[in-house]
Amino acid sequence: MTPMTQSKKKTAGTANASGTPEEPATKAGASTGTPTEPQRPTATAVQVLRAAHEQFTELTGLRPEGISRFERSEGGGWELEAEVVELARIPETMSVMALYELSLDTDGLLTGYRRVRRYERGRTGRTGSR
Repeated sequence: MTPMTQSKKKTAGTANASGTPEEPATKAGASTGTPTEPQRPTATAVQVLRAAHEQFTELTGLRPEGISRFERSEGGGWELEAEVVELARIPETMSVMALYELSLDTDGLLTGYRRVRRYERGRTGRTGSR
């Protein structure tokens, strides 16, 4: 082997602190077979709320007036409760409101919704029909 090919061989990989050559494929963050952190959701809470509002409105034609519950579900997605006006009346205190439960996946895509209850806007108790 000529001296030139020997020097090329030595420089093919990088050397560690002791001067021993390392494999070029091993870089910081490369997969080493050790367990990694669980994957974080790609959507932020604000993005999830916006997405829920847009998707629910598009599907039902109802615009949420407020969110009364917003939390993580057991599967890693999101659970929300949205209050909407189902039937506008005059005076406003007589409008028929509804509480909807919305389910979203980790990316903020709506996977389901259901009406939990209906009530008049002026009533604060749970006396409304289901």
